[in-house]
Amino acid sequence: MFDVLNPEAARSGSFAEHTKPSIVDRFGVWLSRRSITRHTGDLNGTRIADIGCGFQASLARSLMPKVSHATLLDLSVAPDLLTNDKVTALVGPFEKQMARIPDASIDTLFCISVLEHLADDRMALKEFRRVLTDDGTMVVNVPSWWGKAALEFSAFRLRLSPAEEMDDHKRYYDPRDLWPLLVEAGFVPHGIRCRRHKFGLNTLAVCRVAQPYREDSK
Repeated sequence: MFDVLNPEAARSGSFAEHTKPSIVDRFGVWLSRRSITRHTGDLNGTRIADIGCGFQASLARSLMPKVSHATLLDLSVAPDLLTNDKVTALVGPFEKQMARIPDASIDTLFCISVLEHLADDRMALKEFRRVLTDDGTMVVNVPSWWGKAALEFSAFRLRLSPAEEMDDHKRYYDPRDLWPLLVEAGFVPHGIRCRRHKFGLNTLAVCRVAQPYREDSK
């Protein structure tokens, strides 16, 4: 997770590169993965992308036995991933590395707890739409406004989460905040499912590429 669209504020590393995730972070990752995998369908033989994957790319690792290929993008990734035949690791600033992903080349794209760190979330979502196939799916998880208080209490009061993560947040999203951005990015309303999850602390969007709805001609 990183502010990859603002070079002056860019972080020096990926999530969990220099410190071990706290028990709160690990529980949050588990909850997210549990919810996400219920919405992605059968990933066997598919091409996935994990944007802001974190140093260990734990989500992509868990899916690696199923998928045919994984594109990982972050400021750094673990050395063993760099030599994995199923992995394309794009290491560096978002704009430069995202541009390397060809149009319509990804079946399922994940952006989990990353969008809130980016300086230009609108541009990022449009880029995600660009790289999806004609029947592709994007899964986005972001903290909600309800989650803001809980996250900051954990980080600043209990010190159970890294405070620098919270200080790097640019925004929070309820469904009504995120939904218009998804439409602006090119997803049509009937292809968007956007709701609260994780006890209301996060907003989850599952967006499937679809053509504008038209009634069958009679």
